[in-house]
Amino acid sequence: MTFYELSVITNTGFPYYNLKLKSPPSGVNLYLRFFDFSHSNSGPNINLDPISLFELNAGLVSALYEFARNIDKKIEKLEFKPSKKGALNKPNYKGDVLITTQTEPYLLHKSVREKIKLIYNSVISPKIPLDSALEILQNEEDKILDILTDSEAKNRIKKHKKEINQLANDFLTEMNSYGLHSICITCFDLSPITVFGKKYSLNDVEAILRRIAVIPEISPLEWIYRQSYISGEQIWVYVIKSGVGPTIHGLFEPYFYLLFADPQSYLGEFPGKLAAKFNQVLG
Repeated sequence: MTFYELSVITNTGFPYYNLKLKSPPSGVNLYLRFFDFSHSNSGPNINLDPISLFELNAGLVSALYEFARNIDKKIEKLEFKPSKKGALNKPNYKGDVLITTQTEPYLLHKSVREKIKLIYNSVISPKIPLDSALEILQNEEDKILDILTDSEAKNRIKKHKKEINQLANDFLTEMNSYGLHSICITCFDLSPITVFGKKYSLNDVEAILRRIAVIPEISPLEWIYRQSYISGEQIWVYVIKSGVGPTIHGLFEPYFYLLFADPQSYLGEFPGKLAAKFNQVLG
């Protein structure tokens, strides 16, 4: 599980909906991601005097630290990004909705944003204004859970479990002498689905991904490799974008294939070979 909590509020502070998927893991850094679906104003509020601005900052800091204390976490940095120029390119949402979600830090932010946008469009938007809306129904919450937990992507792999298992085991046998130890399939935001090979578990995969630097945009059927660590040992992680996957309400969600290998291992064109074979089954 890579999503731990999701909250829907208004920009005036009305708490509409909260979904707790799983308790945050102990001793792990997490991200609290913010997504703004509020109506776009013409410009920033520049009328606050220094005293009012200080009081606003004090309230924010106090609330954040109280929140962090209640989830047994410590806030070390809060990053503010400049507003994007060219407001004409920003969608002009009809309401005042803000959505936050607590996640693993290694998830691809662009993909997380697309998931949240899907939840907003299919479940939240029809209920605006939220301060007078009916509660989320069970079938609507089930839809939110399906989106966050990638149920369609998992079901496709489960449907082809036998073929994928055979391919993965054959590849691991073929490439073991070249330093390949495990293969993992993830969702389009890098949430791990399943892992092949005896060396690493899904919990190990999550620990490995937490120690990887930022992963850039990758074109379909291309790959990069990154350095990581597990139990003090250095490993190489090949990240391959598959180009195949389910489409959920118009959103294409391609799988990633991860290869875990010894440092300095040379896999040549093998990542492309594996992707082509896996794609024949999962496509």
